[in-house]
Amino acid sequence: MKTEVLVKCYPSIPFDETEILRYAGCKKKSEQIASLLSECMAEAKEKICYRVCFCTLPASVAENGCDFGAFSLESRHLARRLQGSKEAILFAATLGLDLDRLIARYGRLSPAKGLLFQAIGAAQIEALCDQFCRDIEKDAGVRLLPRFSPGYGDLPLSVQKKIFSCLGCEERIGLFLNDSLLMIPTKSVTAFAGIIP
Repeated sequence: MKTEVLVKCYPSIPFDETEILRYAGCKKKSEQIASLLSECMAEAKEKICYRVCFCTLPASVAENGCDFGAFSLESRHLARRLQGSKEAILFAATLGLDLDRLIARYGRLSPAKGLLFQAIGAAQIEALCDQFCRDIEKDAGVRLLPRFSPGYGDLPLSVQKKIFSCLGCEERIGLFLNDSLLMIPTKSVTAFAGIIP
């Protein structure tokens, strides 16, 4: 079964300083941290590339798993998360390789900046997923159930192979899967979200 895969790119996603500092583990924002964060956000803004590829799959949900037409999965947790859905959005989102390079470079040169770039990446990939899901809801006039990713609950990371095969992440958004089933760029997410009309 061939599924149409679409790509959505975003020119930018607003930064949420509170969320970034939360990911960085900063409980108080001193002048020094505020200044450092401003520098990091300005540099990251030029490097992050927000991209998502996605498709809509039929979802036949049973107690122990789900059949998506293109492939099926055994997972009680995913089945519970998709309960009530006849279709699901499958998507992969990434911030691109340039942010990974910033994290690696500043990890050596300035651990404080390295930590902030890590936190920016964590906050921005979540913000990208949230924005994408809101857009799908608005454009399609549906409600999406909370997203669920490989590695959570009983849904193993090995599912990534089926997701990458279905979405063609490499050619569409430059997202790769290594032999350890980790994604490159690292600030990336794959997920299912049930669709409620």
